[in-house]
Amino acid sequence: MYHYVQDKDFLKRMRGECSGIVNQLVQRINRDSVMKVTACLVGSGARNLVTQNANEPVDLDYNLIIDRDTLGTMSEREIKEYVRKQFNAVLAGNGWGDCKDSTSVLTTARRKIQTGNPTPFSIDLGMISCFNGRWHRLIHAKTGIVQTDRWYWNEVAHSDGLEKKVAAIKAKHQWLQLRTVYLDKKNTYLRRNDTDHPSFIVYIEAVNQIYNTLIR
Repeated sequence: MYHYVQDKDFLKRMRGECSGIVNQLVQRINRDSVMKVTACLVGSGARNLVTQNANEPVDLDYNLIIDRDTLGTMSEREIKEYVRKQFNAVLAGNGWGDCKDSTSVLTTARRKIQTGNPTPFSIDLGMISCFNGRWHRLIHAKTGIVQTDRWYWNEVAHSDGLEKKVAAIKAKHQWLQLRTVYLDKKNTYLRRNDTDHPSFIVYIEAVNQIYNTLIR
C-alpha cells in the first residue's frame, strides 16, 4: 500500500536533482525555437504528497507545458518525438540513460542518491497544453506496430480552475483532508491494478472531491 514519504532530506535532494534535469530541458527546447515550453512539478511532488508503495521506487511527476500557439504545423507524433530526443540529449549530458516512451509520459531510468536514503527514483514527464481553457495531455496509444499507433491530445476531465480550487481548499483549512483522500484514491487504484490513473489525474480527482464538498 502507498504511504507518504517522510524523509525531508531525501525529498529535497531528489527534487533538486530532478528539477535541474527538467529545467535544462526547458532551456534547451526554448533555445531551439521549435516551440515554447515551461515545466512544473505536479500533483504529488509539488504539494508534499510524494507517495511510495512499500519499499518500491519513487516517481516524480512533471508536466511540460507546451504553448499551443507556437506549435505551427507540428503533428502530435512530431511533438512527442521532438521532446523525447531533446530529453535524451539532456539526460545523456547528466549521465542518465535514455527515457522510455509510454502512453502518456516519458519515463527516465531509476537513480539513487549517492549517500543517505537509498530509495531509487525516476522522472515521469508528461506533455500538456491548454485548449479553450481546459488542459489536454499528449497521448501515444500503442498498438505494437508503430505504423498503426495513434498520437492525440486528450482532455483532462474536470481540470478547469484547478489552482483556484486548491486555494479555496487551503483557505478552508481542508488540506489534511485532501491528503487523506489523495492517499485513499492512490491505494484504491493500486488494489484494482489500475494503471490509467497517474498521480496528476488522482490529484485532480482528490481536489475536485474536496472542493465540491466546500461549495454545497
